[in-house]
Amino acid sequence: MSDSGPTPLPPDLNDRLARGGDPSESVGTVIVAGVANVAIGIAKLLAGLISGSAAMLSEAAHSVADTTTEVLLFTALRRGGRPADELHPFGYGKESYVWAFIAALFTFVAGAGFSITHGVHTIRSGEHSGDYTVSYIVLAVSFVIESVSLTRAVRQIRASAQGWRVRPLRFLLVTPDTTIKAVFLEDSAALVGLFLAAAGLGLSHATGQVVWDGLASVAIGLLLLVAASTLARANISLLVGRAATPRIRRMIVEELSALPHVEGIQTLFTMQLGPAEVLVAAKVDFTDQATGADIETAADEAERRLRARYSGIRYVFLDPTTRRG
Repeated sequence: MSDSGPTPLPPDLNDRLARGGDPSESVGTVIVAGVANVAIGIAKLLAGLISGSAAMLSEAAHSVADTTTEVLLFTALRRGGRPADELHPFGYGKESYVWAFIAALFTFVAGAGFSITHGVHTIRSGEHSGDYTVSYIVLAVSFVIESVSLTRAVRQIRASAQGWRVRPLRFLLVTPDTTIKAVFLEDSAALVGLFLAAAGLGLSHATGQVVWDGLASVAIGLLLLVAASTLARANISLLVGRAATPRIRRMIVEELSALPHVEGIQTLFTMQLGPAEVLVAAKVDFTDQATGADIETAADEAERRLRARYSGIRYVFLDPTTRRG
C-alpha cells in the first residue's frame, strides 16, 4: 500500500466539500443584501406612510428585520472566524450559529410580530388608505433590487453545490454555512412578500376594501414566521453538535480504512465546529501484529491524509483497539 495516499482534491473543491463555501463570498453576499435592505426599507417606509398601506408598512418592517439580520450575520462571520485560544481550544466557530440564531429570533419577533399585529388592526379598524401610486413604484424598484441580491446568493449556492457535486437545493439542506442559507431565504421571502403586498394593494385599490391590504400584511408576517423558524431550526441543530454530512463521513471511513494495519472502523464521530471546521473522532481496529509505533504512525498518517483531502477537518482523534482476546 502506498503511503502517499489518494491524490488531494482540487483546492476549491477541497474547501467546499469540507466547509460548504468561501467565507469571503459569504461576507460579500451579506454586505450586498444589507445595503439593498437599507435602501429598500427607507423607500417602503416612506411609501407606507404616504399611502397608509398596512402591507407596505409590513414590508418596511420586513426590510428592517432583514437589515438587522444582515448586521447580525456579519457579526457571526467575524466573531465565528476568530482563531482558537487557551480558553476555547476548538475555536469560536459555533459562535457564528449563536448570532445567526439571534438573527432568526429578531425576524420572528420584530418582522413577523409587527406585520401580523398591524395587519389584524387594519382588518378590524377598516382604516382607509391613501394614494397607492408611490407604493406601486416602490414595490417595482424593490423587486429589482431584491432580485440583484438574490441573484448573487443563488450564484454562490450554485458554485458551492457544484463543488459538492450535488443539486443546489441539496446543498442548502446540508451546508453548515447558515449565513448563505439565511440570505437566500430572506431574499426569497422578500420577493414573495413583494408579490403579496402588490396583491393586497391591487385588490384594495380595485375593490375599495382595505381588508385585502390587512390580509396581505398578515400573510407577510406568516411568511416571515416560516423563514425565521427554518433558520432557527438549522442553527439549533448545529449548536447542539450536528455531524458532518453523510458524504464526508463516508470519505473519512474510506481514508481511515485504507491506513496500514487497520482492519476496520468500529465507531466514527464527527461534529461541525463551525462553518469551516470539522472534528473527527474514531475508534479504530488495528491488526494483532500492529505495534505501538505502527499505531502512532498510522494516527499521524490519518491526520495528514484527512487534512490533505478535506481542509475543513481541523481535529482528528483516534482511539486504537485490537481484536486480541
